Amino acid sequence: MLPDYISKAVPNPASNRAPWYVNTAPSYAGIFLWIGFYQAIAAGTVDRASTGVAIAALAVAGLLSYALYYYVPGMLGMKTGYPLYVVGSSTFGTKGGYLMPGLLMGVLQVGWFAVGTYLAAQYILSAFGTVPKPGTLPFIAIAVLWGYTMAYVGVKGIQFVSRVSLFLNIIPFLMLLVVLFSTREGWVRHVPANPNPALSFALLIQIVIGFFATAGAAGADFGMNNRNARDIRLGGLVGIAVAALYAGALPWLSIAGARVLNPTMQASGYDAAISTIGGVLASAMFLLFAVASVAPACICAFVAANSFSTMIPGVPRMSSTMVAVTISIILAVTGAAADLIGFFSIVGASFGPICGAMIADYILSGRKWAGPREGINWAGYISWALGFLVGIIPFLPVSQTMKDVSQPAAVYSTITGFAVYWLLAKAGMEPKVVGIQNKAKGADWL
Repeated sequence: MLPDYISKAVPNPASNRAPWYVNTAPSYAGIFLWIGFYQAIAAGTVDRASTGVAIAALAVAGLLSYALYYYVPGMLGMKTGYPLYVVGSSTFGTKGGYLMPGLLMGVLQVGWFAVGTYLAAQYILSAFGTVPKPGTLPFIAIAVLWGYTMAYVGVKGIQFVSRVSLFLNIIPFLMLLVVLFSTREGWVRHVPANPNPALSFALLIQIVIGFFATAGAAGADFGMNNRNARDIRLGGLVGIAVAALYAGALPWLSIAGARVLNPTMQASGYDAAISTIGGVLASAMFLLFAVASVAPACICAFVAANSFSTMIPGVPRMSSTMVAVTISIILAVTGAAADLIGFFSIVGASFGPICGAMIADYILSGRKWAGPREGINWAGYISWALGFLVGIIPFLPVSQTMKDVSQPAAVYSTITGFAVYWLLAKAGMEPKVVGIQNKAKGADWL
């Protein structure tokens, strides 16, 4: 007997598929154009990297995000028509899939929603000239109103959000150019105060991949809406590799430029670069960046709702989502969601080895979906556990040298997940594949 989340899953038919430029590319580009990605893009690197090193690192990070975290899940989704929590049952088993990637995806969305709520409150208050301090009444009021509104729309009105998301993407796309132009006299003269090209290169890759890892694994959900492998490739290259470079390099340069133009500026957040513009323009930009965050917030709530309602079907969809959002709001108003880099690192450590194990499973299965495996696939769980340990080395009580050498930890955790799964699968630790009715006309995973 297969669990309901697999047996009741219906693959997306070919008639519902669309070209890459309609769904995959704009959706992923919108993720990178969200302020959550570039708010802390210069943290720990602006004093260490030249502009050339930073741009090169962001270009490499975008390509790695495409190749290691998106491509295989995307191909699995396209070939089968099934979402991540179904195709993941091969790597982690029919029972193991409940937790990973099923519930884990939902749990991490709680963190993402907290980050989004925190940044929205911060930018909205900054637009009106109020100090955005967590725990204050204005911050709490805006966070509560934003959080519950976005969650409700995410559950009930996601189709409306999808229709306006392309328009909302244009707002940050253009404003990034405005801030870059406003700081142009600074970033062309940027010289790192404490140059360390190798470490800054690794840290930038870590920041990007830590941010992207969960979205990459969700490539299965995007891929099931694509027509063929060409859509997967082009949608990923444009929406991920190109978008990561654009939405990463422009803010990084702007922050570097703002620091040159304002030598007393110690902050490395993107909001500080916007503040240096001053006047009505800066206030308008803060507000517009917050407005542009509507789509990512709603999509985040939608993904969380899908995860919890699928894996815990006994709890009403709206109820489980609102409980999760309440936790997110608490994390936001207390300021716990402010450590973006730390959160990105945990995300990378959590989903890096999942993607690595899925790549190994995909290759060993002849570049197709093997089908759900019985019970718990311990090859997947062990590879995830060892990969996660590698990914959290920067948080362990080890020397600073060891922490620096371990970067980019998310990439090393992915490689570990791949290698361990490959070895355990070759050792015969994969459970047998159990049957699933092929409801997708033309599906080629069999």
